Amino acid sequence: MALSAVTVLGVDRPGVIAAVTGSLAECGANITDSTMTLLGGHIAMMFLVSGDLDAEEITKRLRARDLVVTAAAVEARRRFGCASGGHGYVLTLHGPDRPGIISAVSAVLAAVGGNITGMSTRLTGHLYVLIADVELPGAVDTGALARDLAETGSGLDSEITFRPVEPARP
Repeated sequence: MALSAVTVLGVDRPGVIAAVTGSLAECGANITDSTMTLLGGHIAMMFLVSGDLDAEEITKRLRARDLVVTAAAVEARRRFGCASGGHGYVLTLHGPDRPGIISAVSAVLAAVGGNITGMSTRLTGHLYVLIADVELPGAVDTGALARDLAETGSGLDSEITFRPVEPARP
């Protein structure tokens, strides 16, 4: 089975997700991972799909719906979840909008080997909100990291919270 990464951007409207995912199903694509969000009135979608696929056919079918599309074959990589011995965290930031917020926060995490596995940002009036899922290696001093993140947030006139992901309860 082939694995393909598909990105789609278009004007948001009712039914657009149904149309895109229906077209993928018609191509024989099984959606294994996906993320979708609104960006300034546009829908942005990313899919990892498996099946006997032809990236050119996927692209042609989706572009016929007035969407900006890319599709490319990719290799399978590790699945969702923390690397051996790692831990999951959620980071949130609230503060005024300004250039460099994502860069500053991600640099602090990268310095300790942290990996952002999912992130969403939203500007609501003058309030900038960032929410990120983070994987950390097991040996990270999370107390020191939390202090570094708080200092970075302070320099951005923002508040950063950083907490472990709690395991699901049976």
